[in-house]
Amino acid sequence: MTAEKTRPAGLAAIDREMARQHADALASFEASADMAAKAAVSLKRTGKLLLLGMGGSHAVNRAVEPLYRAAGIDAIALPLSEQLGQPLSLEGRTIFMTSQSGESAEVVRWFNETGGTAETFGLTLEGSSFLAKTAPSLVGAGGTELAFAATRSLTVTFALHLAIFAALGQDPAPALAVLRTPETLDIKPALAALANVATIVTSGRRLQGVAEALALGLTELSRRPCFSLEGGQLRHGPMEMLGSLVGVILFRGNDATAGLVTAMAVSALETGAPVIVFDGSENGPVPGCITLRFKPESGLAAIFQMLPVAQSLMIAFADERVENAGTPVRSTKITRSE
Repeated sequence: MTAEKTRPAGLAAIDREMARQHADALASFEASADMAAKAAVSLKRTGKLLLLGMGGSHAVNRAVEPLYRAAGIDAIALPLSEQLGQPLSLEGRTIFMTSQSGESAEVVRWFNETGGTAETFGLTLEGSSFLAKTAPSLVGAGGTELAFAATRSLTVTFALHLAIFAALGQDPAPALAVLRTPETLDIKPALAALANVATIVTSGRRLQGVAEALALGLTELSRRPCFSLEGGQLRHGPMEMLGSLVGVILFRGNDATAGLVTAMAVSALETGAPVIVFDGSENGPVPGCITLRFKPESGLAAIFQMLPVAQSLMIAFADERVENAGTPVRSTKITRSE
C-alpha cells in the first residue's frame, strides 16, 4: 500500500488563497468603484498610461496593457526596476503603480526619488501599506496574500482593473459572470503530457501577460527555469530550443490574434514538444495538442476563465517535482532589497 503524499505547507497556503480569490475579486470590484472613477478621469484627461510593477504585478500590467490600448489609451507596461534605471518621462501620463504588498523596495525608492505625481494611483492588497498611504489607491479585498507564488493577488488586481474599465464605460458583465461561476476543467491530460519535460515555455499574443504570470509561478514553485516569450518573439530564433523535453503552453483568446497562436501550436508540435493550449477562441482544436477548452471570450473575461485553471496546472506540475513546493528557499514573499 502506497502512503498518500502529505500536502506541502506552502501549497496548502496557496490552496487557501485560491479558494477565496473569486469572492475577494468580486468584493474588490464593488469596493473600488469610487477610486476607479477617479483613475478613469485621469486616464481620460491624459490619454496615456504607464503601468509599473515587479514580479506578478508586472505580469498583471502586461496582461491589461493591450486592453487599455484597445480602449484608446496609449498604455505601456514596464518593470519598475527598469523605470528606475532608464526612466520614461512621467509628464502627461497617468501612472498605475501596482504592488500587492505595497512595500516592495522599488516602490519605496520610486516615490522617494520622484515624489510621485498628481496622476499616480496605486493598486495593492494592503490598505495600510506604504503605497496605499503615499498615493490614492485601489485596494483589493482580503488583505495581503500570504502564500509565496501569486494566485489570489493576480485575480484581485485584475478585478481592480475591471472596475477601472467599467468606469471608462465598458460593460463588466461578461467578466463578472466568470467570477461568479468559474469553470473547473480537468488538468490531468495536460499534466500527463508534461510528465517528462525538463522545462516549460509559455506563450501568447494578446494574452501574453497571462502566459508571463504562469511562467513566473511555474519557476517559483517548480524551481525549473520556465519562462515566457510572446508568440512573435518565440518565432524569431528561440524555436531552436523546442523538442520533446520542452513543454509548450499557449494561450488563445477569442480575438484577432487567435490564428497566430494556432500557427504556433502547429509549429511547436512539429518539433516533438508536448503542446498545451488554453483555448478561449471560436477556432477548432489543433490536432495533437492537449486543449483546455473554455467559453469563447476575450479581455478580462478570458483572463478570469483561464487563470485559475493555469494556476492549478502550475501547482500540480511543481508538486510532482519538488518535495516542499511553495516554500521559497532563495526568495521572500515581499522583496525588500534590490
